[in-house]
Amino acid sequence: MTDQTPLKARQPDAALDQVLKLAIMAVGGQGGGVLTGWIEDVARANGYACQATSVAGVAQRTGATIYYIEMAPHAGGPDPVFALMPAAGDVDVLVAAELMEAGRAIMRGFVTPDRTTLIASTHRALAVSEKIVPGDGIADAGEVMAAARVAARRLIAFDMERMAVEAGSVISASLLGAIAGAGVLPFPREAFEAAIRASGRGVEASLRAFAAGFEAAERGLVEGEAPAAEPEAAPGISPRGAPALLAGWQALADRARALPEPVAGMALHGLRKVVDFMDLAYGAEYLDRLDRVLAADSADHGWALSREAAKYIANAMAYDDVIRVADLKTRAGRMARISRRMRLGEGQELHLTEFMHPRAEEIVGMLPAAMGARWAANPARMRLIDRLFNRGRRVRSDSILGFAMLWVLGGLRFWRRRTHRHAVEQAHLARWLDLALAEAARDYAVGVEVIRCRRLIKGYSDTHARGLSKFERVLSGLDLVRGRADAADWLRRLREAALKDEEGKALDGALATIRSFAAPAGG
Repeated sequence: MTDQTPLKARQPDAALDQVLKLAIMAVGGQGGGVLTGWIEDVARANGYACQATSVAGVAQRTGATIYYIEMAPHAGGPDPVFALMPAAGDVDVLVAAELMEAGRAIMRGFVTPDRTTLIASTHRALAVSEKIVPGDGIADAGEVMAAARVAARRLIAFDMERMAVEAGSVISASLLGAIAGAGVLPFPREAFEAAIRASGRGVEASLRAFAAGFEAAERGLVEGEAPAAEPEAAPGISPRGAPALLAGWQALADRARALPEPVAGMALHGLRKVVDFMDLAYGAEYLDRLDRVLAADSADHGWALSREAAKYIANAMAYDDVIRVADLKTRAGRMARISRRMRLGEGQELHLTEFMHPRAEEIVGMLPAAMGARWAANPARMRLIDRLFNRGRRVRSDSILGFAMLWVLGGLRFWRRRTHRHAVEQAHLARWLDLALAEAARDYAVGVEVIRCRRLIKGYSDTHARGLSKFERVLSGLDLVRGRADAADWLRRLREAALKDEEGKALDGALATIRSFAAPAGG
């Protein structure tokens, strides 16, 4: 005989409603452990029982460490039993030390519209998967922000990394300020500041970063919703010194501004780039090339061909060579910028070592044009140069000798016009531009896509060689689709395939697809 007495409904435990659950997602170097320790100290100092756990992610920016904190008022008696890991739909506060970590938290269900306050830094620390893509592999931050606005009950998001750097601290301090300013924990501001002071390291800088984060969160700041600031004027690269140089720059800039409105802005950026790369005469050459494109273009197409040409002609003219690399490494302010990024403390010294790995092509490229061409055509000589120079060399650019060597090399821009590398780049640029204009005369859209293919060529040394190879292979596909109504679309697909992977496997597949339908019947 069974007991027919009805079971009593299980009563909810009121104590569970007092448990605050906070998850922090951070990567190496962001101070997630320090932040967790500060929060623990604040909770215990204010009579709360608190437990923190962490599950480490994978190194090299392929995974974040999840720090999980549970706390509840504790007035004696047995210690409460807390969970060890966050559960989907059961997190009160989610703190993301980088924007994509907020996106991952949303995907895992840690952020819910009925419960979770999401506090996220909007800066980006690119993942390995984003960096290895030859093209633009950066994930869309706008999509994450849009998802955050929908998924969270309350959203606070701004650049806490920049805020911390400006204060001379690290992001853990500005994150703590945002947590305190958001009012998601039942503790006064003074309690958080006391925890920072008790840590005894970098106290003043951490307090400055904390205050900045606190004030921004207290205002409920969400980037993209705050009133837009006045646009900052684009920095000029006007030549300094003689009035004749300044007048020459102004004449070129006025010439760029006089171009059709869709083209003028990009042309001015391009002009700055090529003048910075070489000189005013080189800037005039840039505008002459652009005028040639404009003569073949019209407003009927919205000046699309000229607008793209304004960008990519400048990129082609300002190529990366040995002189350019040395120049960039000795620019004023570079050492100060690196010191800021390394968060150099008082009394610390920074030793900066440049890794140089010149190939034979880079060495021969510095020779006079005719001589360099003869040497480049001699395989035995190129192999000898490669054996002599193609090995890793380390140069201390923080030393007088190392810096002076790079500075002298970077100052050789006056020699650049005479070099073999410059002759090669100019000839390649001319062939590419001739092809684009010839195609545009037959099919305007195809001409625009040929211009855009220049995006494949960038970088220095091996990176440049790989990009150049892909550029040539993509344009080889043009012969297979020329005359088709969808020729421009296929050229675009080839370019996008070339940008997907370093090895070019996607490009091989796209070319094979084109050959399958472009092959003659019975072939």
